Amino acid sequence: MTSPLFRPFATKSLSLANRLVMAPMTRSKSPGSIPGPDVAAYYRRRAEGGVGLIVTEGTTVDRPAASNDTNVPDFHSPASLAGWQRVVEEVHGAGGKIAPQLWHQGMMRKTGTGHHPEAPSDGPSGLSASGKQVGPAMSEADIAGTIDAFARAAGVAQEIGFDAVEIHGAHGYLIDQFFWDGANKRGDAWGGDFVQRTHFAAEIVKAIRARVGEAYPIIFRFSQWKQQDFTARLALTPDELACFLEPLTAAGTDIFHCSTRRFWEPEFEGSALNLAGWTKKLTGKPTITVGSVGLKGADFVQTFRTREDSEIGDLGELEARLERDEFDLVAVGRALLADPHWAIKVREGRFSDLAPFSASSLATLA
Repeated sequence: MTSPLFRPFATKSLSLANRLVMAPMTRSKSPGSIPGPDVAAYYRRRAEGGVGLIVTEGTTVDRPAASNDTNVPDFHSPASLAGWQRVVEEVHGAGGKIAPQLWHQGMMRKTGTGHHPEAPSDGPSGLSASGKQVGPAMSEADIAGTIDAFARAAGVAQEIGFDAVEIHGAHGYLIDQFFWDGANKRGDAWGGDFVQRTHFAAEIVKAIRARVGEAYPIIFRFSQWKQQDFTARLALTPDELACFLEPLTAAGTDIFHCSTRRFWEPEFEGSALNLAGWTKKLTGKPTITVGSVGLKGADFVQTFRTREDSEIGDLGELEARLERDEFDLVAVGRALLADPHWAIKVREGRFSDLAPFSASSLATLA
């Protein structure tokens, strides 16, 4: 029987040959923030390797303080957009589909870094991860400009041939900072209670939808955790998660990319469903699961520190959950760094040929 991983998937204008997604992974290999031929070749290899959809590394929108690193690609300068068009052409030439991940680092970006070191970092209340006041709160003009920057980037993505667009709303970056009461102390329309704090993200989704039309797929990535705190939780119950997701669904999100560190871990007591499973159940929207797919008990930090290989993990539980329609798509990260042809080898049952992930895989990102 065909593995559910290799069944086709379609929503709106997006048709995929299989359920496998390349997860977005920052590389810092675009000098001057311009993705070069090597970046195009990197993504083409994964398309040739059989991945259904590639989501690019985070690429920053047109705001002075969006990035902390001039080697992280942007998605607004003419030279960078020309580079991204080459990426699209290479991926399409290999039969793949691709979406850019649009990103603003917010207060995770240290002031004095990036292309505009003079610019203060953006945040809903100007608070650092530790809660220290390190900058001004974003003004109404800042917020409007940022929403417009995301919409313009999505419009350009559509124009140059990307198949969908993903909004990075996870992991403690700008959009996620608006979700958290510890970072968002605003008393206006952009702050407030748990649901009101989704307003900024929802307006970004609405602005993108208005720019790209109804048929173009919008993916929204979110997480319960932050980089600063892996144990943090936005929603403590399914009811809270439903309240959080409703404004994002109503705004026009087509697919939710539900970021977890280990896909097999249940999100709430009393159910085996993970975050992607609960999100699909509550919204009815397609979801992407992610988290150590293809790795056995893998701990990213430990692998990086020890330079030991991660054991290759069994896919049985993942396939069983996909067969039950708990989620629709499966994002693969580290396993695809180690082996660009991971998808083909899995499809052909060549598990003994799979390359293990190690810190050296992370170092090369080839």
